[in-house]
Amino acid sequence: MHKRRLGRTDLEIAPLVFGGNVFGWTADEKTSFALLDRFVDAGLDAIDTADVYSRWAPGNSGGESETIIGNWLKKSGKRDKVVIITKVGSDIGQGRVSLSPVHIEKAVDASLKRLRTDVIDLYLSHWPDPTVTHAETLGAYRRLIEKGKVRHVGASNLDAGQMKAALDAANHHNLPRYEVLQPGYNLYDRGEFEGPLRDLCMAKEIGVISYYGLAKGFLSGKYRSKADLGKSPRGSSAAAYLNERGLRILAALDEVSARHGATPAQVALAWIMARPGISAPIASATSLDQLESLIGAVSLELADADMRRLDMASTP
Repeated sequence: MHKRRLGRTDLEIAPLVFGGNVFGWTADEKTSFALLDRFVDAGLDAIDTADVYSRWAPGNSGGESETIIGNWLKKSGKRDKVVIITKVGSDIGQGRVSLSPVHIEKAVDASLKRLRTDVIDLYLSHWPDPTVTHAETLGAYRRLIEKGKVRHVGASNLDAGQMKAALDAANHHNLPRYEVLQPGYNLYDRGEFEGPLRDLCMAKEIGVISYYGLAKGFLSGKYRSKADLGKSPRGSSAAAYLNERGLRILAALDEVSARHGATPAQVALAWIMARPGISAPIASATSLDQLESLIGAVSLELADADMRRLDMASTP
């Protein structure tokens, strides 16, 4: 399996990242362990989570996903086979987004404890915090790297202007730069990444791990009418895609998937993997059947005609 280097780091990952937002929410610990074992056995290696996952679920307070991953790492002994990605900055009880050095110092220790590991491979600023300068945040990350708690840093949800400002601050103050960006990106949601942000990332050799690869499940094809939205706990979030353009994209996915004997989800992820500037998409699964479909996307090679068909159908 061809691996892709993340930015200018020494991290190389397979072209699909497991989204750990489901752990402790729609996948319990036993199911999560089985999914992670199969994921690694298939030759995949990067697991994405955040300290806030899954605080939104009833009865949760945040940290549930990291805790499950940590328990799995301890039980499986597979720490050296995976790249652990987690994030800091979301509201986990402090009342607002925070990338202050004080918050980061406390949050990283809590994440390391939950993950039951000595070092986080890739630590991301989850959201921009306009109350803190990039230099302050990156300075905190430099101290974490020097202490051996974090290997590399990146960011999520920054626009082109914010990303450029962060890179400029790193260069000016001789601080570690964001080596990876996590934007939302899929066949339907193209505008956030394509354009100035993608151009910047490609020019500066920034790794890009995109999230919402299946548009909250819509591009799997399981939501084709309002009646379908009750099929899963996340169904209501897919309602925004049920429109003329969304159905046009599903029709193109059906056409291409039939040609390859693949699923719409596999085609949707293979399209992202083939896009310029993308290192890997993130995708989640809550069952082994779903995971097998995701794994199949890695070996699916779309022809130029397939890419054109999908591009045409998904152009806003």
